[in-house]
Amino acid sequence: MATDHEEIEKQYYSIGEVSEMLDVNPSLIRFWESEFDLLKPKKNRKGNRIYTLKDIELIKNIYFLVKEKKYTLAGAAEKLRKNPNEVTQIQKTQETLVNLREFLVELKNAL
Repeated sequence: MATDHEEIEKQYYSIGEVSEMLDVNPSLIRFWESEFDLLKPKKNRKGNRIYTLKDIELIKNIYFLVKEKKYTLAGAAEKLRKNPNEVTQIQKTQETLVNLREFLVELKNAL
């Protein structure tokens, strides 16, 4: 049973929540759906897209490859098909390093 101190994690997110979470436009996410076979979110009864945490991780990986590593869409799709775990590991490592750097800069400024 969940207590007040435990945070309950959602299972599904709307496209608006995902776009806000990742700081991208919803139209970019919809475009990537048409370009990446792996990205196929479910739709609810109204036809609205609902994203799982797995979908969100995939979108993070796509963003990492296309926006940060400057892969073409075709190159990013191929990389995700061949080595999805490697891409996830590299993306998470970079995200951790960025967060660590931000923390250290804040710490330095506080001194």
